[in-house]
Amino acid sequence: MAPLVIRTAQDAIAAVPYLLGFHPARSLVVIGFAGRQRGMCAVRLDLPAAGAADRVAALLAGNGFARSLLLGYGPAAEVEESAGPVRAALAAAGVPAAEAIRVADGRWWSLTCDGDCCPAEGVPYDISTSVLAAQATYAGHAVLADRAELVRSVQPLEGPARTAMREATARAERRRRTRRGATGEDLAFTLSLLADARTGIAPTDDEVARLGLLLTDLRLRDEAWIRIDEDAPAADMAFWRDIVRRVEPAYAPAPASLLAFAAYSAGDGGLANVALERALDADPAYSMAVILREVINAGIPPSQLRLRMTSEDLAAAYDRSRKAG
Repeated sequence: MAPLVIRTAQDAIAAVPYLLGFHPARSLVVIGFAGRQRGMCAVRLDLPAAGAADRVAALLAGNGFARSLLLGYGPAAEVEESAGPVRAALAAAGVPAAEAIRVADGRWWSLTCDGDCCPAEGVPYDISTSVLAAQATYAGHAVLADRAELVRSVQPLEGPARTAMREATARAERRRRTRRGATGEDLAFTLSLLADARTGIAPTDDEVARLGLLLTDLRLRDEAWIRIDEDAPAADMAFWRDIVRRVEPAYAPAPASLLAFAAYSAGDGGLANVALERALDADPAYSMAVILREVINAGIPPSQLRLRMTSEDLAAAYDRSRKAG
């Protein structure tokens, strides 16, 4: 999606759900902009959020952002209690808040207005009429009702679909017991599924089960990783979201981490975070997920995370590692 351009309070309100992937509630959202890197960074904090003021300010300042916006979602007293310390910390860190507002019940109130500049009943808004929302929707970015719905969007399928996948996985595991290590055939199969994903062809249950097993081989997982289209990752996001929901939970770490990387490349931090939760719930020490979690917590922009690695580069890296070992 093209970088969002925020000019008004309504633009900011419209942008937040697309930056997070869901409509926030009882939250303080801090948006960093005007930085060294193109684009913005949105950080969501649960209310009360005063205790995280210095950490958020340091994160934005450390990544070169020069200005910020604050949007609080919740009761007036609760939002104001958290917004004050966060505004002070941002100013001290050199990332002053251009505006701070509270959003509730289809209206917004400025937290920086000391006089009669804002009506007591707030200013009504309608993000459905926003050009920014229209641009995001046209680019294929959906907004879920809340974070709980976002979490559910990466959870395992249930019912008959889960039964079918359990049976397919058992078949794949029986076939796999007779073989050792990844083969050229396995790589060709993986690349074929990735190519089909670009054309919207959904894999069968047996193909998903086989892929889940193959991705436990780090070389094959990395082959999939370097093929994520960081300039237009929508197809990759859809593919890996489907895979992580269909594989048996034990095989979730690799596809969940690949989904997280694709989502973060697209600027969808909300989806990246819940995907990483899936990966780390299944394996708290899974290295790719641990690294991505550190990257996101440090606020490193997606533009600095680009792999720029070819299959030949990957082969050479594994060859050097093998010889060193």
